[in-house]
Amino acid sequence: MPQFDPDPVAQYQSPEQFMETQKIISAVELARPSVSVVGVGGAGCNIVSWIKRRGIAGGKLIALNTDAAHLSITQADRRLLIGEKLTKGRGCGGYPERGEQAALESLEEVKREVHGANIAFVCAGLGGGTGTGGAKIITEEFRKTGALVVGVVTLPFSVEKYRYELAKEALKSLRNTCDTVVAIDNTKLSKVAGDLPLQQALGVANELVGQFVKGITETITTASLINIDFADLRAIMERRGIAAIGVGEKDGNDRIESAVRQALDSQLLDIKDITKSRGVLVHVSGGEDVTLEEVTRAGELVTRSLPPNTRIVWGARVDPSMNNRARVMVVLTGVESTFISEQSRWALGALKIGVKR
Repeated sequence: MPQFDPDPVAQYQSPEQFMETQKIISAVELARPSVSVVGVGGAGCNIVSWIKRRGIAGGKLIALNTDAAHLSITQADRRLLIGEKLTKGRGCGGYPERGEQAALESLEEVKREVHGANIAFVCAGLGGGTGTGGAKIITEEFRKTGALVVGVVTLPFSVEKYRYELAKEALKSLRNTCDTVVAIDNTKLSKVAGDLPLQQALGVANELVGQFVKGITETITTASLINIDFADLRAIMERRGIAAIGVGEKDGNDRIESAVRQALDSQLLDIKDITKSRGVLVHVSGGEDVTLEEVTRAGELVTRSLPPNTRIVWGARVDPSMNNRARVMVVLTGVESTFISEQSRWALGALKIGVKR
């Protein structure tokens, strides 16, 4: 039986060629971006737990919370109880200013965990305390380091008037501290997942955000069918403001066409005009039977709905668990949202008065 020669030099014609290849491999390692995924508050930690359970290649998962009980059941690479002196691990009680103070209290510890990240996904639910107040501080810190900062947030149901107004102001603030903020409105989500049992419906947002973060991270940092280049991602997300996301998943012969149509028709944020998007990211996941032609087709179908000068970036990954199915995710950056364009006298009054505890 022939023996395998473990000496890698034997694979090359000369030691010089081997050294040259090693130099290229080292350059590839240095060029690969470092990705941090940070969940802030209860909703953000739930998203991090979703990603952790399914596994992610190339990204570090960090959970930050003021609620010690919730943090104890969160799954992440690192869990940090922030604002321990301020909140004693009991949470912020829905007060965003306490979430901001908690993040500031623990900022040095957070900075050590996220040091060196080139891309930061900061996940939070807006309208409460820790995520609403803390996400701003964390994203500000990332921006100082020069990282590409992508906020990924969920917005409360419109019937939750007080939380809704807090979320609106927080989203406006995050536009200034993030390059792009991908927002998912639970009111729109309820129309997509309204027929599901309550627990499953509430988990849909976690799954959508988790799929987005996991898919983009792995397509950038690991070998994929079609990789997304970090420079291209920065080009469509750097200083782009608000972004809307839509996801479609179908099977059968016309799975790509149907999935693209579903993704475009089910945008999870009310936007004024889809054709005014400044950039588009298309990500395709499919089983081992997915073809390059199908992936290319997805990009072509999306661009039909947009002006010819819109910049588009697309990537694709093979997921062995998706036999005969395809998932298409479309992210439209630089959009105008009706959510934050609506003016609320009540919200402005509440901000002037302030909520003290």
